[in-house]
Amino acid sequence: MLAVVWLVGAVLLALLAHRWVPPLLSVPAMVGAGLLTGAVHLEPAGRAIRELAAPLGFLVAAVPLAVLLDHIGFFDALATRFGDGPRLLPGLWCLAAVVTTVLNLDASIVLLTPLYIRIAQRSERDPYRLAFIPVLLATLASSALPVSNLTNLIVAEQTSTGVGDFLAHLGPASLLAVLVGWWAFRRLPEGSPAVVESTAAPTAVDERRAMRTGTPAVLVLLLGFTIGDAVGIPAWAVAGAVALALMAATRAVPWRSLPLEAVVVAAGLAVLASAASAHLALDRVVGMPGVSGDVRTAASAIIGANAVNNLPALLVGLPHLDDRSVWPFLAGVNFGPVLWVYGSLAGLLWMNIVRSHGLRMTPATYARTGWRVGLPALAVAMPATVLMAALLG
Repeated sequence: MLAVVWLVGAVLLALLAHRWVPPLLSVPAMVGAGLLTGAVHLEPAGRAIRELAAPLGFLVAAVPLAVLLDHIGFFDALATRFGDGPRLLPGLWCLAAVVTTVLNLDASIVLLTPLYIRIAQRSERDPYRLAFIPVLLATLASSALPVSNLTNLIVAEQTSTGVGDFLAHLGPASLLAVLVGWWAFRRLPEGSPAVVESTAAPTAVDERRAMRTGTPAVLVLLLGFTIGDAVGIPAWAVAGAVALALMAATRAVPWRSLPLEAVVVAAGLAVLASAASAHLALDRVVGMPGVSGDVRTAASAIIGANAVNNLPALLVGLPHLDDRSVWPFLAGVNFGPVLWVYGSLAGLLWMNIVRSHGLRMTPATYARTGWRVGLPALAVAMPATVLMAALLG
């Protein structure tokens, strides 16, 4: 049971002591305590980290990639091509929803977050408000297709489900989450704690050069995300190759932008979660029959994702699920992280990107917006998922 103690300790320190004891130190300390007390063993710890190697590798490559695109002025140049007016916000919301669903949430975070910040600065809008759009849609719109989310790909591979299954079971919930999320996002009050002034400022760039260099990089990135996986090229390799090409073109190596804290927190929580899973009696909580069982499964997934990150939560819970209960559990780990930035690697990736653009972002700042938009969306998405599981089995 010591493994549960160290896991709870890591989560509490990440939640409560971010300013005084950063998670970069506290989470590894809890892992070290687990190793010293025998609650965590090296072999399963290594297996847990290996299971996250691909998404963590993408995280390491994607943040410097976004910084390099910003360095050449690509997002500034692209922002000048967007107008302003009453259709701007709904247009940006729809664009993020489409990019997340059809490509994947990582493409939405990496490509749209810097773009939306630049658009906000060009149009004299609040950059925090627009910067939140990609990360909100990365959770609300990432369930309808297998390619939309790494969690979906893991489930599709291990359960032999296809596009039709995802559209039928999670498509309605995803659509409702996007629509209700937009309703809640529009009602975010100006001047709320989530809205502060940006320290970043747009700079003059050579637009032709920026577009000439950045457009091929983005096209290769998008093609790699959509086609590369089908031919065995992982997303981290695509992002890494494009980042290396941009480093060669710009002669810049953005070492400071490496998301070390995000990687360490995700890996550490995965290790602790895998060690604690045997003592959590998950078979009594998830995968139970009936509608009440689906509700408990979905709630457990939401709690687990926000406690230890959605990928470890999925990997720990998946062996306890059947063909029906896998859908409410997957919905929980996909939609749930809208509430808490540590709930998904996409949230950690987003926070590193917005910080690299001069916006002061903390987990508490994220939560204030995430709860206001996420709770109404969850209130419609989760019942829709449970209903479809009951109807389709």
